[in-house]
Amino acid sequence: MPEHYDSLETRDPADRERSLMAALPAQIAHARRSAPGWARILAGVEPEAVLSRVTLAGLPVTRKSELAALQKTDPPFGGLNATPVSQLGKVFVSPGPIYDPEGRGRDWWRTARALFAAGFRSGDLAVNTFAYHFTPAGSMLESGALALGCVVVPAGVGQTEMQVAAIAGLRANAYIGTPSFLKLIVEKADELKADIGCLKKAAVGAEYLPPTLRAAMGGRGIRVLQSYASADLGLIAYESEALEGMILDEGLILEIVRPGTGDVLPEGEVGEVVITTFNPDYPLIRFGTGDLSAILPGSSPCGRTNTRIRGWMGRADQTTKVKGMFVHPSQVAEVVKRHAEILKARLVVDNSEGGDRMTLRCEMKGAPPPGLERAIAESVREITRLRGEVAFAKPGELPNDGKVIEDARKYA
Repeated sequence: MPEHYDSLETRDPADRERSLMAALPAQIAHARRSAPGWARILAGVEPEAVLSRVTLAGLPVTRKSELAALQKTDPPFGGLNATPVSQLGKVFVSPGPIYDPEGRGRDWWRTARALFAAGFRSGDLAVNTFAYHFTPAGSMLESGALALGCVVVPAGVGQTEMQVAAIAGLRANAYIGTPSFLKLIVEKADELKADIGCLKKAAVGAEYLPPTLRAAMGGRGIRVLQSYASADLGLIAYESEALEGMILDEGLILEIVRPGTGDVLPEGEVGEVVITTFNPDYPLIRFGTGDLSAILPGSSPCGRTNTRIRGWMGRADQTTKVKGMFVHPSQVAEVVKRHAEILKARLVVDNSEGGDRMTLRCEMKGAPPPGLERAIAESVREITRLRGEVAFAKPGELPNDGKVIEDARKYA
């Protein structure tokens, strides 16, 4: 059985760098020529002069947090798409709302590489529990699994009893989804005394993978590896069996910059992940993800030679990922606008009960009227597409630190 997806993974790092830099001017020229948004952002830039990381670092960073505003000005994609909407395969709606395109090419999101590293092979029966509605995760991972020759069960989220029944009935050997949902499925199988010993491999993402959970699944014979992707970029990095950092996907240029700037940080320092892609449909040049990470020294013991990062280490801004979905400060503000009784609000995300939990703490002018707690909770669910609890506070009780979203999660 081959150890690597293709020969690109084991290239000499200098050859990879030369290839990326040689292709960069043409990609910038393509973006300027075909995407009006990039023509505006990169006005005055001479593509043929951008031949190195030094010259690339002189270009502006376009951040994920800016997408909603860009898309309102120039719908639906802020003019950043080089392929017309009529020629795309799918359009997704992420919270914000932010619209994300998918083209028509095979494995358009490039996730097959991560699934291969996680042990997925042709003929595997993979239960894909990522969402298939509005957001792209389900489609993103399905396309990679199909490219490998896997058979996919499009399970989507929720319905743990049905998930268990499907795994047991079909003898599925592979899982795709969040680590926390894998844990719920295994616990439900124990409760139902269902045999899901057929499950041997899991490709997880979209949230933190606790080492204790990986170890617990390993004890059951399920090997769990994770990947790091986004709705705009597709696959960014992935784990291999070496479990020493996450390996950058081929065909991307990674920079780690000081949050709020475009200044590139040295190896080892924590900063914002900035990516330049070579996607012809949706070329993203110095795209600031808002995620924090750091570059690790050296190469992976698995033989893959690309840059390694420490993985997802939090957000450079207050935007927070909850159960695989991004929650933005602007969404908290929208909830507050809907309810005049709220003086001030702070969304607290914790995991004290094992899974992600959101609580909107609201300072009130007086005693909350009957039904308000439920109404606010419904607004939270409608705006964020996630369930949240509501807790009332007295005026001045919330911290005066400018935070709208507080990530209070603790990890073992």
